[in-house]
Amino acid sequence: MPLLPQVPLGPHTISRLVIGGNPFKGFSHYTPRLDEDMRAYYTEPRMVEVLLRCEREGMTTMVSRGDHHIMSMIRAYREAGGTMQWICQTASEWEDVLENIRVIAELDPIAIYHHGSRTDSLFKAGKMDVVRERIELIKELGLTTGVAGHLPEALAWVAEQDWPVDFYMCSAYNLSKEDKTEPAVAGHRPEDHLFDDADRDVMFEFVRRVDRPCLVFKVLAANRKCGTQEDVRAALRYALDRIKPGDAVVVGMYPQREDQVRLNAEHFRALCES
Repeated sequence: MPLLPQVPLGPHTISRLVIGGNPFKGFSHYTPRLDEDMRAYYTEPRMVEVLLRCEREGMTTMVSRGDHHIMSMIRAYREAGGTMQWICQTASEWEDVLENIRVIAELDPIAIYHHGSRTDSLFKAGKMDVVRERIELIKELGLTTGVAGHLPEALAWVAEQDWPVDFYMCSAYNLSKEDKTEPAVAGHRPEDHLFDDADRDVMFEFVRRVDRPCLVFKVLAANRKCGTQEDVRAALRYALDRIKPGDAVVVGMYPQREDQVRLNAEHFRALCES
């Protein structure tokens, strides 16, 4: 299968459709039952199988957490011949995030970015110096450097300060409108009320304005835009119509009941060609 459309990210080139990692950890942001189903489905061999399937559909890049579970999977995937590039998120439950960054770097990701929920909470607390220290370490390690967020104002503040970041990870939905603890720490919490479609345009305005690449995630509203394949395509189109040509979209995939890998790739090809 030919590669999907590609865009630059620092010195690298990535597929414009990137597979996200939340389903691997059972973070559905939807229901406790779906969390449980994802965790049961995504054994390490199944993660490797799905990533290899993504490669066959033309994806060249994945995003996932930098915890021990996922790092074991990365090793297994590479041993199985997998070649996709890895963009890694810091693991907020890791006691020493600077140590976490150093351990992640040993597995040769192309990029590391600061976890969005932690960016949001530290921004609210006026402790962005903590985020800055972590960003500077990623940069010192010679890796493409990013910062994630659900709060457009937090990312806008980083951009205004001209931090040494190469890209932004931007949530289409503002899940930090109220204080919360990350799923890795607190488990599932009801979140339907946080998925307000009006939030998308606020974040997309930031994405278009900022002069660095953005990887936009939660464009399918964590399963809420997946009732039919027409809904999926409409949500992908909505995002692609509102981001810059050099930006990418991150989509988590859970192909237990339908071949989401193939379907998402087909939607993406068609939308990019139209």
